[in-house]
Amino acid sequence: MWTRAVKYIKFIILIAALLASYFVMDRLLGMKNSHGISQARDMYSQPADTIDVVFLGSSHIHCDVNTANLWRDYGIAAYDYSAAEQPLWITYYYLQEICKYQNPKLVVLDLYGPARFKDDYQYTWLTENLNGFRFSMNKIGILCASCEPSRFFDFFPSLVTYHMRYADVKKEDWDYLFSSAYERAAFKGYTPYFRADPQMEPTLGDEEQGGLTYKSREYLGKIMEYCADNDIDLFLTVTPYITTYQDELVYNQVHDIANSYGIKFDSTNYSYDVMNIDFMNDFYDESHLNYKGSCKFTKYIGDSIKESYDIPDHRGDERWESWDRNVKMIEDEVKEAGWELR
Repeated sequence: MWTRAVKYIKFIILIAALLASYFVMDRLLGMKNSHGISQARDMYSQPADTIDVVFLGSSHIHCDVNTANLWRDYGIAAYDYSAAEQPLWITYYYLQEICKYQNPKLVVLDLYGPARFKDDYQYTWLTENLNGFRFSMNKIGILCASCEPSRFFDFFPSLVTYHMRYADVKKEDWDYLFSSAYERAAFKGYTPYFRADPQMEPTLGDEEQGGLTYKSREYLGKIMEYCADNDIDLFLTVTPYITTYQDELVYNQVHDIANSYGIKFDSTNYSYDVMNIDFMNDFYDESHLNYKGSCKFTKYIGDSIKESYDIPDHRGDERWESWDRNVKMIEDEVKEAGWELR
């Protein structure tokens, strides 16, 4: 009897050691970038039920939505839970995942992905959309919706995408290994860019519509249904970028869908003058705003949220102190880049 108990204890210790080793190696060797991995991974460090507004979608979100200014100027506790070129079928599972840990009152959904990318399987940035995500049924859902069966194990488990990084380990990897959840909670997804790339203002105004794929339409419906079932307000938007005729066809189609469901939709490419967007100085590239541009867009979206939705102001509340640290973190980044705070 005692011999059998010892065997069980040894087995349990072995399993615990293997799990601990995997956890350490994942923290150390796992890919780290701000194209979606950090946004997903650090969501789990956020204090429970403190995120009132979650911004979902592509890199347009975490480049253009300044969470520090939303908190500083409006008291909006927001998080940019987004990843590069994210399609709506991944966004759908991101929405469910964050609602396991948070109780958002408003979802702001970026529509760049379904306007620009038409294929049912988009592999270019799939690793950035997956690797910060904990193992769960939602992660399995992402894989099933995003991978053809023959490519499933190219992305799962996440270890297969970074297991050869031993020679590339840098100081930032060690820093992340030893960082605490408290430290990581100061990151709210926003990643400012510090470069000005002059752009030509796009021509808008066509009222034709079309181009939303069947799969994107299906998952837009799922997102709308999930928000309705969970008493979450949904706000559809398009951030400022150098849009195209084909993109605008999709936005016009989504506008009609949103109207039929009574959902707010704002393609802010029609509000350049209101935001005072400067095409010579406010863009990082044709698709993303730089820090200056993001501050202008954030003021616009902050005003819109405060006008249309009942979002509480938690400034001064100790449970929301990580947003104060986010403000300090972004201010330090801006100063280090030699840019003027806005």
